[in-house]
Amino acid sequence: MKCSENAINVMAARIYKGIGRAWIVKNLSTPKPEEAIVKLLNESSKSEGTITIEDFNKKKSMLRRILSESVGAVDGVVAIGDDDFPAHRGSVKNSERPIFLFYKGDLSLLSTESNNIAVIGLLNPTQEIEAIERKLVANLVANGAVIVSGLALGCDSIAHLQALDSKGKTIAILPSPLNDIMPAKNKDLAKDIVASGGLLISEYLTAPKSKMQLSGRYQERDRLQALFSNSIVLSASYAKNDIGNDSGSRLAMGYAKDYSIPRAVIYDEKQHLNNPMFDLNRQLISEEPSIVVFSEESSATALPKILCSSAVVMAPSPVQQSMI
Repeated sequence: MKCSENAINVMAARIYKGIGRAWIVKNLSTPKPEEAIVKLLNESSKSEGTITIEDFNKKKSMLRRILSESVGAVDGVVAIGDDDFPAHRGSVKNSERPIFLFYKGDLSLLSTESNNIAVIGLLNPTQEIEAIERKLVANLVANGAVIVSGLALGCDSIAHLQALDSKGKTIAILPSPLNDIMPAKNKDLAKDIVASGGLLISEYLTAPKSKMQLSGRYQERDRLQALFSNSIVLSASYAKNDIGNDSGSRLAMGYAKDYSIPRAVIYDEKQHLNNPMFDLNRQLISEEPSIVVFSEESSATALPKILCSSAVVMAPSPVQQSMI
């Protein structure tokens, strides 16, 4: 398993109380020796007592042990400060930037040189939704795009499967450790993605301790779908309403807007006007009239716009850096 000393140091520092992503970005964007890290932790951590080199090394040993148990499921871990740590797209505050990733497969697919396009949507698409999403994904792959999605059932699975059927590459971003694929029904799909030259990534080494923590991980996964894509396409989704409907797709599209990642939706007013499965699509169109809209009729003009969309990599502003 590939794992630098810097990656272990970053993960160990993150364990301490009060040490978040923003602190890691500010202090460990370049590799530092253990002594310097421990000094910084003692100045900032909310942990009780003085942090010692011995204590820090115990945490590193624990991480190495857990990593050893993931051999086979994980090819490596890469962290901020490593030469091969991928740059994210868009403008994002430090507290939301990725700081380490566990991966299996071709990590180079996260490069900003890769034309990554996320395709996401609801869990229970109709055959009509599946058909138009498959057409879109097939066209994207034919034009050199790498398909990003979240390995969930429904539209996510369709995106990954069509990418593979089209002999393309796809990236699955998981809310779970790579040795505990979620959902379990997609374990074989995850294997196929890697076997076909694709990539699995996760920010997590261990299983969630509660349903609340798992829910938070799904939201964090949604942000990565935006941060590692040049653009993001919504296949179909319910909008949030007072009868309990909501979706991770809404969150992912919201993150994309916040980060200035170009967005697109599948929608045909003649066919989908009264279909609640397209409520979020309609909402996004009303909020952003210039959003790219893909349909059977508009495919010739919409497809090039999606393919040519490019999210700029931007350094955080001083205001963003203060938001820890």
